[in-house]
Amino acid sequence: METTPSGVVLLWMYQSRTLIWKTSTEQTLACGIKSNQISPQKSCWPSLHSLRCFVLVTVFVSICTYMYGQGPPIFTETPIMLGLEGGGVRTFGKFISKENAKVYVHPFAIPYNITPKWQVGSVVPFINKAPEGAENRFGLGDVKVFMKYQIHKKDGRGKTFRTLIKLTESIPTGNTSNAPPLGSGALQTQVTLVSGYITTKYGIYADIGYNFTSNGLPDMLIYNIAFGYPLLPQIYPPKQINVFLELNGNLVTDAVGHNLFIAPGIQYIAGSRFLVETAVQLPLAQGVPESEKTKFMYTLGIRILIF
Repeated sequence: METTPSGVVLLWMYQSRTLIWKTSTEQTLACGIKSNQISPQKSCWPSLHSLRCFVLVTVFVSICTYMYGQGPPIFTETPIMLGLEGGGVRTFGKFISKENAKVYVHPFAIPYNITPKWQVGSVVPFINKAPEGAENRFGLGDVKVFMKYQIHKKDGRGKTFRTLIKLTESIPTGNTSNAPPLGSGALQTQVTLVSGYITTKYGIYADIGYNFTSNGLPDMLIYNIAFGYPLLPQIYPPKQINVFLELNGNLVTDAVGHNLFIAPGIQYIAGSRFLVETAVQLPLAQGVPESEKTKFMYTLGIRILIF
């Protein structure tokens, strides 16, 4: 989750005619300023250069606080790899109501930033399926491992545009020997291009990816678009309510066809280490048999920074 990283502290103090600067390394790097550019300086009074540096740092910290306080979309990928999605845990419960079954999915995602541009992680899902007229099944689904790498970044005053590539490998760990199956029974590789334009007032996110599937199963084109809008004034530490409207779609490369959902959602950021979010996905188009169509999908989850 990409909210303002913890530890953003900038103190401008005069004590015994000494100028002291204290800046969080994490936020400084997030704003594009090298940590070694800000070092303790001693003087009777601040020089013109010091004043300029102070103003510059203050502006950058304010901009980054505003942007990252907006939070990431709920279903669409985000190109920001800092804050809660930089090193922490995301988990949520997803209830899926189908014409012929009820499904509950509870994944645990653990991302970790190796560098500010390179992130790796894994997703471990647990699934409960309750088909009509059949026995319930619960167990481990297909585990995923992923890697993200930022390929473009352009920051401006109160705005940023970023793009990354995400590679995801799905391992068939879900049991398929009994019905209903808990996994796909096939290795899957997905390559996704993710972009986002984020300002102090709104965020626009989009991703498009292609999923390659083994064992003769159909491939899939996946796309998502999201618009995010913060409702509260920007402050630090962040206390923010964000609303999102997303379109989540996929095109299966066989007779199954096109599936599209609209997803309104809301997100509450309760500081720099925690947020809670919820959303509902409603079908606009479904290229599946009538008995397999989805009525709706409801998601409630949290994201926590733990390291």
